[in-house]
Amino acid sequence: MRDTYLNMLYQFAQKDSEIVSLVADNGLIVYDDFRRDFPDRYFNFGISEENMLAAAAGMASCGKIPFAYTISAFMAYRAYEFLRDDICFQNQNVKLVGIGSGLTYSTLGPSHHTTEDIGLLRSLPNLHVFSPATRAEVKWMMEESYQINGPVYIRLSNNSEEYYKEGTRFSIGEPAIVKTGDDVTIMTTGSIINEVMEAANYLKIDGINAEVVSIHTLKPMNTEAVAKLLLKTNKLVVVEEHNIIGGLYSAIAEAMALENIMVPNLAIGLQDVFAIGYGQLHDVRHTNGLDSKTIYEKIKVFAKQKI
Repeated sequence: MRDTYLNMLYQFAQKDSEIVSLVADNGLIVYDDFRRDFPDRYFNFGISEENMLAAAAGMASCGKIPFAYTISAFMAYRAYEFLRDDICFQNQNVKLVGIGSGLTYSTLGPSHHTTEDIGLLRSLPNLHVFSPATRAEVKWMMEESYQINGPVYIRLSNNSEEYYKEGTRFSIGEPAIVKTGDDVTIMTTGSIINEVMEAANYLKIDGINAEVVSIHTLKPMNTEAVAKLLLKTNKLVVVEEHNIIGGLYSAIAEAMALENIMVPNLAIGLQDVFAIGYGQLHDVRHTNGLDSKTIYEKIKVFAKQKI
């Protein structure tokens, strides 16, 4: 996913001299091509995310199109005031790209986990919030972000799996159906989709046909489209690598309220806690009940309930 972002950024820079790249002492090796070919449009601010975002706002005010890249947790938390006041309040044309969403930095613990960013940033006016699940979604989001005249946040993680056919079309705010089904609707966002798809395969063996939906746009969201999908199965499961408070579950609950509907639902995510444990991503997900087997077991019980 990161490589897809970097390739798209390089292509944009080739055709548009206003594209500038900002980093906070990370991604130095992966930015080798950009630094070599566009040295006057590459800026490393060191471990100073606040300064990076303030500078990005200033560059945007002068007609540049900054793509600011750093670890999601540092983007969303450490530099929040600058993101809010300098970029969103001023509606500056800055693209914020965070790497390491959810539990991606599994070996580094809660200081590097990005499990509250959706709740923080979805509440900021003027900001588009994108959360891609696959490389196809990243490519589309980069194209959309380049066209949007205003602030955008893209939360990236690591996922080499692809579930979309070549040429799949996406639209801002529209849920993307990854797998069709008619027994239960699973809505998810980001790379946790890998665990969800594996859980859906386990469910199929048990005769439960789950529909898997990627909510790639967390803001703005087409609530009418979301409601239509929910009414198809009348059973909703939200799976997210994020606190369920303020995250995707909250966003879907808001959509149901706005559309004046209610369906039986189950939230699988961090239940108002910080993630625990250290190690490989799969192990940390398992420790926190976000691995495919645990997701499968919870959905199986929920789907078989007579409601």
